[in-house]
Amino acid sequence: MIQVKNLHKGFNEQEVLKGINYTFERGKTNLIIGQSGSGKSVFLKCMLGLFKADKGTIEYDGKPYSSFSDEEQRELRTEMGMLFQGGALFDSMTVEENVMFPLTMFTKQRKSEMLKRVHEVLERVNLEGTGNKMPSEISGGMQKRVAIARAIVNKPKYLFCDEPNSGLDPQTATVIDNLIMELTHENDITTVLITHDMNSVLEIGERIAFLKEGVLAWKGTKDEIFKTEDEAVTEFVYSSNLFQKVRKAQQQGM
Repeated sequence: MIQVKNLHKGFNEQEVLKGINYTFERGKTNLIIGQSGSGKSVFLKCMLGLFKADKGTIEYDGKPYSSFSDEEQRELRTEMGMLFQGGALFDSMTVEENVMFPLTMFTKQRKSEMLKRVHEVLERVNLEGTGNKMPSEISGGMQKRVAIARAIVNKPKYLFCDEPNSGLDPQTATVIDNLIMELTHENDITTVLITHDMNSVLEIGERIAFLKEGVLAWKGTKDEIFKTEDEAVTEFVYSSNLFQKVRKAQQQGM
């Protein structure tokens, strides 16, 4: 669980995050949504420890990050998995080497132990037999699954995902969404996911935080977001013609 209390962050006298209070629950997919410039990426980077908060606290399982010693901060980083936008695989490494990278960085396991774990996670994401391939030799969806395998190989307590469906077709995006949710439930991970994809909200939005201009403007679930009368939320959710039709159909069915 990650608890954010009165979080403020700004740059060059411009306040980006303006007193956010929110709890990211363990064992659930916690989505952060909002228009570009709403503060989502800065929020994520604060939780990752890449940005230091100007004010407020971020607590990991009840302990404020600001109170962590240098050793505790290093330990916390080993408990974090990160799924980058676009996957961010190393082109010069094989699939196996990409997935093994966090283990070589953060553990002292023997090569045989690391390989065993790598093969476990590749099998879990349905990529057994691809270990010797290069990223350029597999599809975009497969590359994203390799990135997921890399993110979970060190058995993280916290999983952060930045636009995991970027560049994927709708069918593959749904596969990735469901895989992230399954892994979250199976391993009781606190998963935090930034997305612009409303299909993801529909599929895996167990908990949703909507940011607007650096403020937590709304929170709820995937069921509640389609029933809310909050104007800012509805403008964001129903910005496309497709979802306007969905909303109209829902209203007619009531």
